Amino acid sequence: MKQLLLILNPASGTRKAAKNLSEIISVFNRAEYDTHVYVTACRGDAVKAVQQFGTAADLIVCCGGDGTLNETVTGMIRGGFDIPIGYIPSGSTNDFANSLHLSGNVVEAAQQIVSGTPAVYDVGRFGERYFTYIASFGVFTKTSYTTPQNIKNALGHMAYLLEGIQELSGIRAEHIRMELDGETIEDDYLFGAVCNSTSVGGILKLKPDMVDMADGKFEILLVRAPRDAIELHECVMALRGQTYNCGMITFRSAGTVCAAGNPEMPWSLDGERAEGDGKILIENLHKRIMLVH
Repeated sequence: MKQLLLILNPASGTRKAAKNLSEIISVFNRAEYDTHVYVTACRGDAVKAVQQFGTAADLIVCCGGDGTLNETVTGMIRGGFDIPIGYIPSGSTNDFANSLHLSGNVVEAAQQIVSGTPAVYDVGRFGERYFTYIASFGVFTKTSYTTPQNIKNALGHMAYLLEGIQELSGIRAEHIRMELDGETIEDDYLFGAVCNSTSVGGILKLKPDMVDMADGKFEILLVRAPRDAIELHECVMALRGQTYNCGMITFRSAGTVCAAGNPEMPWSLDGERAEGDGKILIENLHKRIMLVH
């Protein structure tokens, strides 16, 4: 039989994956996979499990939120091997899964995997760390990693919005200089995202025709601090309408980003905290992973 390593985060989302584990395994068994389950117990556990057990698998499936997918991809890259990955999204927001239209029903998502085909996608490298869909800074960024898990489980996506609103009280702009494939951009920004997804934090949306997740380039969205109420209104309307053509918003595509700014400014990688640095190189690893769906 084919070998399948299933990485399960039992604490993600509303814990629906753990509740339906037997059905998920049954789907894989019916597809002639000998399924080995590894249940994560703490942050970083999935990275170690994939490095230790992944080489013996024909398929690695992770079941959890975007952070669990991040760890699974990180484990494979650090392990130096290339095996197809399946993703059963069961987190609170699931930005990456939404971009690929993966089912929110965990059993249906498992069925999508066994009936699907591998497709290649880009991965981001942030210094020595990796991300599957976004590296961000500024307003709403820390919401994803500071919102308590029990609140995420109880309120789902609404938890991010509520915590984000509280964050607005302490909002401040960050002075950032970015070199984007040779072009230099510098200003004070409320928010910035280097992403490979149509959904950014479950709050901002990019049009599907603006994003190619396997073209070797990131989409860079920068929101400048408003100077008055008129600019703020202009920015809100542009983000709602997905036009990105106002003076407060910078939208670019680039394969390499060098960001310089406050070394104490935190970033978020796929919803997990990343320590800042005075200068950070962000690179697109073109077609680095195979995702089955």
